[in-house]
Amino acid sequence: MEILTGFLDAIKGIYESSGLVSLGWQNYVMIGISCFLLYLAIKKQYEPLLLLPIAFGMLLVNLYPGIMAAPHINLVEIQSANDPAATGHVVQEIGGKIYYEDPTYGGLLYYLYQGVKLGIYPPLIFLGIGCMTDFGPLIANPKSLILGAAAQIGIFITFTGAIFLGFTESEAGAIGIIGGADGPTAIYVTTKLAPHLLGSIAIAAYSYMALVPIIQPPIMKLLTTKKERGVVMEQLRPVSKLEKILFPIIVVILIAIFLPDAAPLVGMLMLGNLFKESGVVERIAKAAQNELMNIITIFLGTTVGATASGANFLKLDTLKIIALGLIAFCMGTAFGVLFGKIMYKLTGGKINPLIGSAGVSAVPMAARVSQKVGQQENPGNFLLMHAMGPNVAGVIGSAVAAGVLLNVVG
Repeated sequence: MEILTGFLDAIKGIYESSGLVSLGWQNYVMIGISCFLLYLAIKKQYEPLLLLPIAFGMLLVNLYPGIMAAPHINLVEIQSANDPAATGHVVQEIGGKIYYEDPTYGGLLYYLYQGVKLGIYPPLIFLGIGCMTDFGPLIANPKSLILGAAAQIGIFITFTGAIFLGFTESEAGAIGIIGGADGPTAIYVTTKLAPHLLGSIAIAAYSYMALVPIIQPPIMKLLTTKKERGVVMEQLRPVSKLEKILFPIIVVILIAIFLPDAAPLVGMLMLGNLFKESGVVERIAKAAQNELMNIITIFLGTTVGATASGANFLKLDTLKIIALGLIAFCMGTAFGVLFGKIMYKLTGGKINPLIGSAGVSAVPMAARVSQKVGQQENPGNFLLMHAMGPNVAGVIGSAVAAGVLLNVVG
């Protein structure tokens, strides 16, 4: 009989500690959302390198919230400091009573998340991006820097709109940066300005990055004429090795002096690029763009997804953030195209306005969209390298915009 009672008590204990008792309806909704995101990442291949770990982190935290639990200390009352139970523990007296500290360790993802919280992972991602980026098209056509800057205007307009919707300045700054279509930058800014919104903003940012081929073409076609889309641009001039080496050094000096808040992101981006272009640290360059990049991507994606628990994510503010993020991204694309039209006029029709849409930071996806839309009008048109100029300029521009927001509202 005692064996049966013990067995039933064990079954009861397992049941009471299971998710069937502890999980709420919000968790089940988020489990459904995470499965949908996994479908998009695996079946549709929408930004799978980050969307897959983000979705799985979201799944984990809603199945087992303790995986993101912070460590804490339980105080256990004892009769005296010599109590054997207190051996090896810190003993303290509070209000005339004696306690020993019984520490409880945090969940696995809580510790990995510290790299996000402390602003370590996003700059390391930029280091890897720098190793994979060719700034040659931007150096060959410096005017494309204007298009990269124009695409960031949507960030600041959305920042104003978010304030009107009741968000604080810090929250509005974090929401606005979604318009740059740069996930690591969005995460970096959000951890500094509004960490409680990290899950919503990260998922919105990476979702819109993944949807670039769907969102951008209608805007591009709406704002341009058939003649403008068919413009064939001249071949870019060759860029020397010396120019490519000097570029990251000059950029980091200027930005670090005039906008130091952007230095962590831009500095790591330019360091990675210098690894690549110098040609003297090939082994380091390969490690940064492969092993380091892959490891940080796993940690970043999984822990950011784990911030999206049901209680934190399923709020009215989340819907506002998703809507504002879409507006920011669409406006960034629109302003890039509109400035492209201005350059088209000023150059007598030598600039194809479509490359302006690549001013958002989704490298190289946005440049490929410019190429695709251009070829639909003129099969002999090759805009990819021309669009890469504004595209890589957008990476720098989003980091600069982040520095401005951190300086103004941080």
